Amino acid sequence: MSDGHGPTPGTPSGWSAEQPPPYSAPPASPWTAPGAQPQQQVPYGQPYGDTPPHQRPDALGPQTPYPPHPPHPNYPHQQPPQGWGPHPAPGYGPHAPALRPGIIPLRPLGLGDILDGTIKLIRSNPKAVLGLSAVAALLAAVPLAIGQVFVLNSMSGMLSDPSSVSTAESELTTIYGVAGQYIGSIISYAIQFVVVTLLTGVLTRILGRAVFGGNITAGEAWQLVKGRVPALFGVVGLMAVIMLVPLIVFVGLIVALAANASSSDAGWIALVSILFVIVYLAYYLYFRTRFALASPAVVLEGRGPLDAMRRSWHLVSGDFWRCFGILLLTSLLVGLVASILTVPFTLAGTMFGMFGAGSAATTVVSAVLITIGATLGSMFTYPFEAGVSGLLYADRRMRSEAFDLVLQTAAVEQQRQGWVHASADELWHPSNSAGS
Repeated sequence: MSDGHGPTPGTPSGWSAEQPPPYSAPPASPWTAPGAQPQQQVPYGQPYGDTPPHQRPDALGPQTPYPPHPPHPNYPHQQPPQGWGPHPAPGYGPHAPALRPGIIPLRPLGLGDILDGTIKLIRSNPKAVLGLSAVAALLAAVPLAIGQVFVLNSMSGMLSDPSSVSTAESELTTIYGVAGQYIGSIISYAIQFVVVTLLTGVLTRILGRAVFGGNITAGEAWQLVKGRVPALFGVVGLMAVIMLVPLIVFVGLIVALAANASSSDAGWIALVSILFVIVYLAYYLYFRTRFALASPAVVLEGRGPLDAMRRSWHLVSGDFWRCFGILLLTSLLVGLVASILTVPFTLAGTMFGMFGAGSAATTVVSAVLITIGATLGSMFTYPFEAGVSGLLYADRRMRSEAFDLVLQTAAVEQQRQGWVHASADELWHPSNSAGS
């Protein structure tokens, strides 16, 4: 018998005299619903077995094992299971993926998101995007192709029998060929100025709806954009002035210096010209990056030309080098792909024009091949550059104005309704962001 002051009979050596009561399941809660089965209890130390995963202590994922606890002075042989401990604080688990109702995730975008979103823009609405781009590219390619064919056709006689052509005839042919080439190029650039400006506005409006997962036809996009056409031409015209005025001034100075300089001055004139080309290239890239977001600001925010250019300058200021890198890489990629599409047809058309018999059939085939090559290259270039510019604009607003929260809220509401309403276009107005 024990008097309560010593170890009870049968207690192993080294155990404390004060032992806890045997473990048993707690009594059922008096609030258990009638007919409900009592929750199964897992005895201490027993494996979980068929316990549902969400009731296990490791339901939040693998935990860092805690070091073993020191023995309790009264219960040295009873330790909690290894790895048990407090769960991580809420909010440290894996993040949910960003909402993506359309062509991009509604969060700040990376380079891959912008390129992937541009491709998805083309694939989501190919009739409107590629159809309009093909028409614009064809209108700009025809005058250029005719000018090149005129040059090649005028040179066919010289290439077939150079000895039969007099010096005067060769000079006259060269003048006519060069004039035809320049006239075709000037007409082509004038057409590009018009159609590419209109195309950029329409594609930007299509992109604005595609971010929410909605599609819009070319006619609907034009109805929304036609009121912004004067502002778009204003932006393009101001950009042309900014880019061309320094070039025209320098060319005029060089021509004046070359006319009054001696032969010994040709070296330093050439050196000055090379330096100017380098400086002008940096000047061109700088201002092209600064005003790259002006067209999206005109179409999506309804701004005027000067206001849109100021808006673009402000958005790019926070991340100039990143914007510059994305735009430069896009130009390189687009140029590479366009060259792959254009070169085979242009080369074939050039061969037909140079080595053909100069017949009408050869001239037509040559013009058609050159036109096809130029159209294919531009049909890819126009929508890709417009898409990258529009998505870069959206990215800069999300990064600098928390605009992604506005887009997410609107996208959730539209998903709840089950369709994308035309009012989604109004969300791009600057009053819906922190930067308004």
